[in-house]
Formats: sequence, structure tokens, C-alpha cells
Amino acid sequence: MWRKAAVMAVLALAVGYLYHTDPDLPQCVLRFVTQSIPQVLLSTQLEANVPSLEEAISRAWDSLITAPTRQWGRIAVGVNACIDVVVSGVGLLQALAVDPGTSRDHDVLHSKEDVKETFIHYMERGAAAERFFSDKEGFQRIARAAAEYPGAQLYVGGNAALIGQKLASNPHLVVLLCGPVGPKLHELLDEQIVVPPESLQETDEYHLILEYKAGEQWGLSQAPQANRFIFSHDVSNGGMSTLETFVASLEEFQPGLVVLSGLHMMEGMGRTLWEERLREAVAAISDVRNEVPIHLELASMTDRDYMSSIMKEVMPIVNSIGLNEQELLFLSQAGGGPHSSLAAWDGIPDVGRVTDILLWVLEQHGRADPESEADLTRIHFHTLAYHILATVDGHWVNQQSAVAAGARVASSQACGLQAVDVSKVALKAPQSFYSSFSEPRESLVLNPSSPVTVWRRGNVSFYLTPVLVCKQPLRTVGLGDAISAEGLIYSEIAPQ
Repeated sequence: MWRKAAVMAVLALAVGYLYHTDPDLPQCVLRFVTQSIPQVLLSTQLEANVPSLEEAISRAWDSLITAPTRQWGRIAVGVNACIDVVVSGVGLLQALAVDPGTSRDHDVLHSKEDVKETFIHYMERGAAAERFFSDKEGFQRIARAAAEYPGAQLYVGGNAALIGQKLASNPHLVVLLCGPVGPKLHELLDEQIVVPPESLQETDEYHLILEYKAGEQWGLSQAPQANRFIFSHDVSNGGMSTLETFVASLEEFQPGLVVLSGLHMMEGMGRTLWEERLREAVAAISDVRNEVPIHLELASMTDRDYMSSIMKEVMPIVNSIGLNEQELLFLSQAGGGPHSSLAAWDGIPDVGRVTDILLWVLEQHGRADPESEADLTRIHFHTLAYHILATVDGHWVNQQSAVAAGARVASSQACGLQAVDVSKVALKAPQSFYSSFSEPRESLVLNPSSPVTVWRRGNVSFYLTPVLVCKQPLRTVGLGDAISAEGLIYSEIAPQ
């Protein structure tokens, strides 16, 4: 390799000498000489067999990720479950005879025009969102058109069912799923999943998943990255109708871990109804045995009062939460937390800002203060380019493996693969960042050969790892659920 480096240096000197002594030297000669330099550089790199950043990170993940000493044996998951109808968003809207136009975010959808405007709003931002469609008959018409659309696919849907499916892929785990399970969903579920008879119902609940690709255009709108927009008219999940059944089944099932999701579905009920149902939900969750940790998976919401109520009433009685960048910022906006004046993230969320909000959540609604009676000690944050696990010291073990495992599954599953293919992914995470947006702050760097960066603020530890982003994702639905499930599989709660 040193010989080629020497040759490269000689070539560079030769070009300078020739041009200095004879500026009128034919351009073809100069071009030939200068083009030789990058060829020598490339040949040298290939000879050295230097791995790409993506390859270095993928190899390091495989070495780093190890199972915890004490693994979960039985996990109970509830309570939202449905059938996802996945279609091209632009294609379906064209089939519904709506024209592209202006974007507008609607908290609740009442018509196909509302669907179009809200879809465009999030497509232009490359962001995921979920909304409730108020009109049952109108939703059924759109659902029929979606089911008949060429290429439409049916999948297991709902955060609880998707997390259950991911957990059930581990042969050592027994998984209980409680939710409104209709005949088609029951057929699609993994055979290892136990469904209580009380959860079975005669008809399935359907959610429509409108996907779009990176760079896809409709009218004047273009998607900066691949994502999806979800909407439904789901009464069973909307009222968390199986929550009490879920909690009652825990006594017999005896899980080591409880995973709860579906609170976001109650938002469409209206304030009077969700206030009452949330009180009932808090009472039901409080009945879970203290020694069994609870993980809460959040999802897209728009009602600040509802999110504020979840923060104050639910978060302090769970041990762990999972959420993405939109949910984290909305949580801060609803509670008047750090950076709540931001309307939205500008591109990749700033690591320092994200860390500030995570710390605030654990300080205000968790056990960052040792004197606090709150149970919340862990937050698994995920965004397209990177993931962060924030934990109160002394409560969780093996979190470097957990955050790396979540990122690895995001990289492989988005590409429709069982393992990471470094030729199909790209590193988009910042390679240097700060531990906070404001002073005092620590300057940190990403090391591809040791791809989990760790720092502390007070008694909270932060674990960041990049995501190797799939260049041409095949399916984005359920990635957040797979990330949280994988992170939990590799997590261990410390004895208190």
C-alpha cells in the first residue's frame, strides 16, 4: 500500500511541475495524469479493504448485542389489535377521485377531502400520523375501495398485536395477546400467541395504511422520505374495550412483563368520554402486581389536554415508555416542557433537544428524583436516523445491547430482510452532537467501531446508536413496534 501512496505523491508533484514549466501543455496530457490520481487512491483503498461506515457499524452491533442474564419467559401484551389494509396512498386517493391540492392537518377526519388534506400535510413532511374517521358509512366506503385496490395487502395491525407478533418470533417466549381479535386477525397471528377467549369477536376491525415512498410526488407535493398515514373508524379499540379483560387475565397468565398500548385510540371519543375511560384505565393498570414491570407504547395524538392527562395519570404508574420524535415533541408541547415552542422538527431531530425533553420527562413524571414515588425509569426514543434509550441509573441492565438491537431490527425490517444488508442501507445520523441544546453541554462523537455513545446527566444515563436507514424501504408500518419489542427482549430490569 505504501508504494501506491508514494506513486500518488509523485504524480501530484509531476502535475504541478509540468503545469508550472509549461502552462500550454496539451489538456489531454494533463487530464490523463490528473485522472490517474483518484484511480490510485481507489485502488489503494480497495487493497486495504477498509470497511464502509455502514459495514463497521453493522459488524460492531453483532459483536455488541448480547442477551441479558435474566430473560423474560412470559410477556402479556394488550390491548389494540386490528387488520391493516396497506395501499399506495396516492394511488388510493386517485381511485377515490380526489385531486391533489392544499395541505391541512385535521384532528378528526369527516370526509375523503379531510383524508386528502391531512395525508398531503404529513407526506410533505415525511412524517407518520394516525387519525380517527368519524363517519362509519363513509369509512366503510373508503375501506372497500382500499381492499379492492390493486396490490392492497392485509397484515396484522395494532401496536399490541404487532408487538406480540415480534415477541412471538422468539421461541423461548410465551406471549399473551388481549385485544379485539376477529377471525381474519386470529388466522394471521403467530401460533405461539395465546388469545383469551374473551378477546375473540365475530368481526375484525380494519385500519387503512396509506404509504408513500421517498421522493414520491402528487401534484406539487413531494415526500422527503418514505412513511405512512393511518386512519380508521375503530370503536372497539377506540374505547380500549378489552382492557379490563386484559388485566383480569394476568392473574392466571403470570407474566414477567406487561406491554400496554392503544391509549391513543381513545382520543377520538371526545373529552367527556375519554376522561371517564382514562380514569377506569388508570384503575385497571394500578391493579397489576407491583413486581411486574409495565411498558407503555405511545402513538400519534393531537389533543394536548388528553396527552397532558396521560403524562400526569398514566406515565407515573408505568416503568417504561416507547415513542418517536413527533410523540416526544407533542408530549413536551402538551406539558410546557423544553423546546415546546418548536412547531415541528426541522429534518433530523437535534440530539441535544431530544435529550433535554427525555430528561424533563423522567424528572417531572419519572423517578429521576430518588424521592419520587413514580415508577417511570426508562424511555426508548426512536427516529429515522438514530435511537436513544434513557434510563434512571440502577433500574435497568443491558441497555447498550437493547438500543443497538432496536436499531438493527429497524435497519433490516424496513428492507424486508432478516439481517442487515450494508449495500441497501445508509448512515444518516449526525457523527458529532451535543448532550444538551444549552450550556453546560458535552461534545460527543459517533464511533462506528463502538456504535453506542453513552453519557450521563445527573442520575440518568443516555445510550445513542445510529440507524442504518434502508435506501428503498418496503414497509414502514410497525417499525416502531418492532423497535420497542426488540429493545425490551434485550432489556433486564434490575432487582430493587
